[in-house]
Amino acid sequence: MARSGAKTATGDLKALKRRLIDKGVKYCLASYVDIHGVPKAKGVPIEHFERMMRGSELFTGAAIDGIGQGPNEDELAVFPDPRAVTQLPWRPDVAWCPGNLKFHDDPWHMCARTILAQQVARAAKMGFKFNLGVECEIYIVRRDGDRIVPANPRDVIPRAAYDVVGLMEELDWMDEMVRTMNELGWDVHSFDHEDANSQFELDFAYSDVMTMADRFTLFRMMAKEISRRYGYEATFMPKPWADKTGSGAHFNMSIEDTKTGKNLFGDARDKRGCGLSKLAYSFVAGVLRHGPAIAAVTCPIVNSYKRLVKTGSMTGFTWAPIYVTYGYNNRTNMMRVPWVRPQIEGPESERHGVYLSGARLECRAVDPSCNPYLAAAIMLAAGLDGIEQGLDPGDPNQDNLYLVTAEDLKRRKIKTLPRTLLEAVEAFAADPLGKRVFGEELARSFIELKEKEWWDYHNTVSAWEIEHYLVKW
Repeated sequence: MARSGAKTATGDLKALKRRLIDKGVKYCLASYVDIHGVPKAKGVPIEHFERMMRGSELFTGAAIDGIGQGPNEDELAVFPDPRAVTQLPWRPDVAWCPGNLKFHDDPWHMCARTILAQQVARAAKMGFKFNLGVECEIYIVRRDGDRIVPANPRDVIPRAAYDVVGLMEELDWMDEMVRTMNELGWDVHSFDHEDANSQFELDFAYSDVMTMADRFTLFRMMAKEISRRYGYEATFMPKPWADKTGSGAHFNMSIEDTKTGKNLFGDARDKRGCGLSKLAYSFVAGVLRHGPAIAAVTCPIVNSYKRLVKTGSMTGFTWAPIYVTYGYNNRTNMMRVPWVRPQIEGPESERHGVYLSGARLECRAVDPSCNPYLAAAIMLAAGLDGIEQGLDPGDPNQDNLYLVTAEDLKRRKIKTLPRTLLEAVEAFAADPLGKRVFGEELARSFIELKEKEWWDYHNTVSAWEIEHYLVKW
């Protein structure tokens, strides 16, 4: 079901229920995500659809990470968004109904979708609509005893980016993925074999940020179920193998005027040559100012920081951002300004080859393990701070920063993103932005959960340590 602005009046809910029944829906999933971005739900027969939409489904908050309840407290209810109710093409008798948590009919302050809604409302008050596109990179793998291996045993070449044979050998799987996404109305633009073996990317149309956060949540659910039909596992782990390229979920962002629909990020008169407006530059500056804290949310697991390194992939460079900088079509920066070709996108071209209605910013320091609602919320909040404060990021970096010496980086005051989850969480804890966006309780819970995750990992003796140290002395 498309986001049509449906109301929650009784008549509208009855009409929506009837449409779902006519389409063959038997069950609904009243759903929200936890702090990790993992979907939670209760199944509801379609006969009870209207009650479900009015908040009939209760959840014990103490059973869920990052909800902030004890076992002595009353339950939370999920109120599905009628605009986001979606029949699942791969399970057409089921409708997914994402929504917001409430406590006794009041919005729950530790609900990730509510936190994003707060930043969306803040942007709307400024006359802005925040649009987002996510580049979905995933591995498909098989289990081989205690190991995982690429899904296709013949996909072994070391530089597999855009490999036609590897793509065609998984075309049945890819076809089902693309058909499903298009049935959902996502308008898949392209798909390709990524740099590593059995790694793929699917790109589809951008939308408003809330719709995209819902879609990315559903994309992960969809990919898991479809992949298992082929005997695969779809993994959103950013770095399953040390010697292969990591997976990102780059955020492509723009702001439009709520009255005119005009993209406010483009300016053909830009003297810096990026085709960006002053507003866009201020957004960049806000994100860069809070870059390390943002990374804790957009790259939120131990494994994320095995992707954010300079070298180590089979192709030499990792293609991952590790510097808190921006640049025009430069993939070594945290923030990239993509080059959009007017002859491809349409006739409205300007100098520098910038098609202004498509002007956007790409944050490359995002990976597929993130909670998309919280990641988008903190990104938007930082960008709006930059706009409100009139910040400027300085001139773009055009160098391959992987090749710049440490001394030169220091001289140019170029900072790096955190090197470990612990560093990122410490940056998040030290930056007031986190508490302002998440609220005191969720920020504290996030810090505690992520610190525990780090120390659980750090205190585990690895096979590498046994191999290198057991009989060294």
